[in-house]
Amino acid sequence: MPPAVVLLSGGLDSATTLAIAAHEGFQPYAMSFRYGQRHVIELVAAEQIARRFGVAQHTTVDIDLRAFGGSALTSDLAVPKHDCVEQIGSTIPITYVPARNTIFLSFALAWAEVLGARDIFIGVNALDYSGYPDCRPEYIAAFERLANLATKAAIEGHGGLRIHTPLIHLTKAQTIARGMQLGVDYSLTHSCYDPTPDGLACGQCDSCLLRLRGFAELGQPDPASYTLRGPD
Repeated sequence: MPPAVVLLSGGLDSATTLAIAAHEGFQPYAMSFRYGQRHVIELVAAEQIARRFGVAQHTTVDIDLRAFGGSALTSDLAVPKHDCVEQIGSTIPITYVPARNTIFLSFALAWAEVLGARDIFIGVNALDYSGYPDCRPEYIAAFERLANLATKAAIEGHGGLRIHTPLIHLTKAQTIARGMQLGVDYSLTHSCYDPTPDGLACGQCDSCLLRLRGFAELGQPDPASYTLRGPD
């Protein structure tokens, strides 16, 4: 089983991506980040998901992106809340963390080189998402080109590195359906940007609303616990 680094946030998308990597015959090495986000509930979820899938190793990297701020996820700015998905705006929201995926993929690239891995999995999505620029196919293609210029393995001809984005053209409902086929326990995942101190999802942030709509489109209940539940 060839090794692959899988970026694992603890959310719905990254859990599904981990399941896909394992299903495709890779030995997953999961990488999470404590980057100064508003809460660590997602990191607890990531640990549980990693154990569930028996990854070869799960590492959590510490980076303090609160040193820069600029996002509701790494500062005291308020997380936008809505009553329905249709209220989510078309501009890049304040929950965008500047350069986050570039930073995460750079760390994954470094670990992949150490492991001798030629594959990195990331659960970005260009359909049911909040409009983040570093979730687009053209961004992933550009980073993959960079990775194959910047690594010893690529230069010495030991094989090119590939960035896998198995969810990039799926709706949230399609992602959930695929995960259910692969045995993902979505009760272990956490998607909310602004949960209560005891871990209840808010039900009104962009991430909660998109998640709830995905389960609703499948006619399935969302196993997450909400303090205020959006329409389903």
